[in-house]
Amino acid sequence: MTSAKLAVSAALIASVSLAGCVTNPETGNKRVSKAAIGGLGGALGGYLLGDLIGGRNDRTEKILGAGIGAIIGGGVGYYMDQQEKKLREQTAGTGVNVVREGDNLVLDMPAELTFAIDDATVQPAFQNTLDQVAATLTQYEKTYVDVLGHTDSTGSDAYNQGLSERRAQSVANYLGSRGVNPARMATRGYGESQPKASNTTEEGRAANRRVEIRLVPVTQG
Repeated sequence: MTSAKLAVSAALIASVSLAGCVTNPETGNKRVSKAAIGGLGGALGGYLLGDLIGGRNDRTEKILGAGIGAIIGGGVGYYMDQQEKKLREQTAGTGVNVVREGDNLVLDMPAELTFAIDDATVQPAFQNTLDQVAATLTQYEKTYVDVLGHTDSTGSDAYNQGLSERRAQSVANYLGSRGVNPARMATRGYGESQPKASNTTEEGRAANRRVEIRLVPVTQG
């Protein structure tokens, strides 16, 4: 690993460690869950690094063009606090993990909840949960919505890449059908490249098969 990558890794590890000690006064939950800390390996190459999918400037133009405003200054934290509280209420007991990282939110959805094996169609049993998520996203519309697909290491790299892309797109399409503005959304498949657990065990592989919805506030400037 290069010195630059080591520096980034060290900074992220430090930020996760510090964030793990902060309690959200609105929800009573830790800012970064145990699952998020355990998934640091995936976070390093996934949703915590880099800019939004497609670039922030292009996305912002589309969002503003769709008539969606931005959050002003100090209101960002409160806005995301309220959205986090609502999402935690709606996903409680479903197996979906809501992770808070700074002012960003990530919904970690295990693939066994959302999809049948080797399939990219959202399972009927999970549609009610996504309906609830979509209702909150339409209520709190001043966020970018990145949908990220991941797989375990079973199968070829090329196949896993394609499957992760199809699953991310399927979730985005479903959210769009439930009223989430497409201008807010972008998708990306990571295949097997961003594991958050070991692929040598079934438990680890199950954790790596997931779709994540990353919510980032749209801010002025």
